[in-house]
Amino acid sequence: MSRVALVTGAGSGIGAAAAIRLSQGGLRVVLASRGAEALAATAAACPGPTLAIPADVTDPSAVDRLFDHAEDDWSPVEVLIVSAGAGFSARLERTSDADWNRMLELNLTAPFRCLRRAVPAMRAAGYGRIVVIASTASRVGEPYLAAYTASKHGVLGLVRAAAAELAGTGVTVNAVCPGFVDTPMTETTIGNIVQKTGRTTGQARSALEARQPIGRLITPQEVADAVWFCVASEAITGQAVNVDGGTVQS
Repeated sequence: MSRVALVTGAGSGIGAAAAIRLSQGGLRVVLASRGAEALAATAAACPGPTLAIPADVTDPSAVDRLFDHAEDDWSPVEVLIVSAGAGFSARLERTSDADWNRMLELNLTAPFRCLRRAVPAMRAAGYGRIVVIASTASRVGEPYLAAYTASKHGVLGLVRAAAAELAGTGVTVNAVCPGFVDTPMTETTIGNIVQKTGRTTGQARSALEARQPIGRLITPQEVADAVWFCVASEAITGQAVNVDGGTVQS
């Protein structure tokens, strides 16, 4: 029987690409996201078995229900890809408590809950692969991104601590840190730039492309390949794998 993977944020963008890549690799894939229609589209693109479970991972009880459903229908999750996330941009003094808490809840607390729920079964089985989609904002500070950057720095710390704790158990924990990726989230960023600066959509997109030395946006499939790289190896753990066209050298 093939291994069971669970992907959050699987309805679009990086999460959908990662789910499809895992399915192509022969895994059974549990697809989680808030939108049932988007999950159906991802499931249709996966060549192997899928189980679509609508879930909002910011709901404190949703993570347990998600894992319970996967275990009841299939078996314990052996590969966990945490991709659900969102961005937010504002000057520091214009970042409200609600903005701050929203970024921490989705980008840090929800991944923590997913890891906490997944680890016991992985530890007991002597096998597990955990990959969190972080960001280049996990590695460097950027202006106007205080809440987002803090949440992404935090989730990289979570990854490193979990990897150190689980070393030698057969469970690996890594982060993939994309730059600007051609996803709906980046389209939202482009829209915000247009609204705030008066640039055209093309000019705003070009400005983001120019921030990456390769001169273009990263594709979701390129990020998914890095996810698969982490899943396929037992020797890689506690790492932050940059997929950013050379923006952050490490």
